[in-house]
Amino acid sequence: MPVAIITGASKGLGRALAAALAGRGWDLVVDARSAGPLEEAARELRAAGRGAGRGAARVVALPGDVADAGHRAALVAAAGELGGLDLLVNNASALGAEPLVRLADHPLDGLRTALEVNVVAPLGLVQEALPLLLMSSYLPSYEEFAVRAERTFRDGGNGNGEAYDSHPCTKNARNAGSSDSSPYIGTGGMILNISSDAAVEACPTWGGYGAAKAALDQQSAVLAAEEPGLRVWWVDPGDMRTDLYAAAVPDDDTSARPLPETVVPALLRLLDGAAASGRYTAASVAATTGGVSAR
Repeated sequence: MPVAIITGASKGLGRALAAALAGRGWDLVVDARSAGPLEEAARELRAAGRGAGRGAARVVALPGDVADAGHRAALVAAAGELGGLDLLVNNASALGAEPLVRLADHPLDGLRTALEVNVVAPLGLVQEALPLLLMSSYLPSYEEFAVRAERTFRDGGNGNGEAYDSHPCTKNARNAGSSDSSPYIGTGGMILNISSDAAVEACPTWGGYGAAKAALDQQSAVLAAEEPGLRVWWVDPGDMRTDLYAAAVPDDDTSARPLPETVVPALLRLLDGAAASGRYTAASVAATTGGVSAR
């Protein structure tokens, strides 16, 4: 069975995506800072596998802080014990200030925390997990998926109608960057980094968090160029009703915001469609790809 690591999986988008993968038969390594909610989520995830008629999913729940190198090593070691690693989801996040404040008032220690959790920790996990990800055989071959991926994700998921070139600085990775070649699809594992519209828009009070997510976006883009054997996606999930948003803007009415579960089908479409590395918005993927095929 394929194996995924999902950080920040005790609630919100991380928990919703984990439940969907468990229902498809994936084995999971999940983390969160609080042990109680994480174990509750793990029980739900195991049941999701049984409910889909696939037997209980193997779920390893490891509470801890992704900013801790020892915890990151433990997550990857657990994946190795499950048989390998096919998908790494960097979903855990920190705002830097709760509630959000203008940059003039932003605590610098909070910004350091946001950068540590949103940028440094994901890279640390990638570095730890890279050997397992490169050995993944989740996709049988580049040739089988390249044509389908080019057709399905021609606009790169960014809504601008232009193909995403994940290798503008290189010319020797399967002719990446040439106008007559299909987008390169790695045959190894997959990395999904959860970004935000705050990474690309100048939203008052979102400067610290947005700066951290913008750094994550750039880090993801360079990783995609440096590791053509992987698929690297950095995705803006759009508005969601989450505890993170409630902490960011506690006076805002969140009742009309979509639940995280509504974003999961778009993330699964990236997986099922063998999307090329790039930045996507959940809304554009949902509008582009049509139905989700079970794997």
